[in-house]
Amino acid sequence: MFDERKLWKGRFNQRIKELSRYLRYIFNGHIMIVMVFLLGTAVFYYQQWLTTVPEQFPAAIIMAIALAFILTYTPIYTFLTEADRIFLLPLEIKLQWFFKRSIAVSFLLHAYLLIMGLAVFMPMYARVNDGNFQAFLPFLFAVLVMKGINLLIRWKVQYYVEKSVHIIDSFIRYAVNAVFLFFLFSNEGLLFLLPEMLLLFLLYFYYSKNTKEKGLKWEFLIEMEERRMTSFYRLANLFTDVPHLRDRVKRRSWLDWLFRRLAFAQKNTFSHLLVRTFLRAGDYFGLFVRLTIIGAAGIYFISFGYGQILLVLLFMYLTGFQLLPLWNHHQNKLWVKLYPLDERLKEQSFKKLLSKILYLQALILSLAVLAKGEWIIAIISLIAGIGLAYLFTRIYIKKKLYFE
Repeated sequence: MFDERKLWKGRFNQRIKELSRYLRYIFNGHIMIVMVFLLGTAVFYYQQWLTTVPEQFPAAIIMAIALAFILTYTPIYTFLTEADRIFLLPLEIKLQWFFKRSIAVSFLLHAYLLIMGLAVFMPMYARVNDGNFQAFLPFLFAVLVMKGINLLIRWKVQYYVEKSVHIIDSFIRYAVNAVFLFFLFSNEGLLFLLPEMLLLFLLYFYYSKNTKEKGLKWEFLIEMEERRMTSFYRLANLFTDVPHLRDRVKRRSWLDWLFRRLAFAQKNTFSHLLVRTFLRAGDYFGLFVRLTIIGAAGIYFISFGYGQILLVLLFMYLTGFQLLPLWNHHQNKLWVKLYPLDERLKEQSFKKLLSKILYLQALILSLAVLAKGEWIIAIISLIAGIGLAYLFTRIYIKKKLYFE
């Protein structure tokens, strides 16, 4: 006999076990040291910045705009798989408890994000409100109530297949959430907060009425679940091999000029393959762009003196470390092993590509230092970055990738 409680418990335990296995690799070794360093640096400069914030600073507006994103972003983790569209579809009416539990677990996960987000902004709020931290718990209770309503609305919206409904719903809820949070952090009282809550309740009842005759959109729910897990697998793949990860290729025609710079020769076979993989497959190129932009912005806006050299080296190391899975990207493809080429050509091509990427990043990050007018530190950063790139590609990766 079908037992939905047993099914949900099995799915939930399986997902927790799978996430825990990969999280051990993500939060292991050097990456934890780097994260602690970055977090400590961010906290230090945040505290320094708070001492310069005037009492007229628009903290309520900033908090409302930022936290409204967390309130509006409400994915629901259903733990569904591809086979469920065949085997569970006939049992949809018996899965009410299953989906209620999924909504409850999703609420707890989002509540954690809200607590973290609110905790980050409370020092800024206290700075412009005479050091009042006592409002944290009332604020938290209010935003958790709003998060619960947003989750219920999101569940009903998922009964629609039209993308326009999803987009319009997100815009409406974000606007209502932002206004609610602004009045909340401005200490305006219940008279100003109740209308926004009433609007969301009306929106929920509207969707409930219009979805009574609709069935669950299994394809949509399964696709959303697979996308979330694929994003996690892609992150975990930066630290260990993930057999569940599916390759995704993006056509970036605006980068074709880079391919033309590679000579068409047998010795460049692996160079062509790796460059195309870096630019088009997975998230290697996006990772490089994001870390470079974040690093350049951090270096430019944070006055750290000679410590900026450490930031340059830190972001270069993060980039190089997270691009190492590029070496094994095609390890399960038989046709690559059929190339009549020496395996050492692949090693040389990989080292050459990775060194060029790190050299380019060293130049960009050093230019961010130079933009502040600190040309001596910029020159030292560039020299140190080139040195790190050389040592990383000649010594460090040999231990990591076991080059013969």
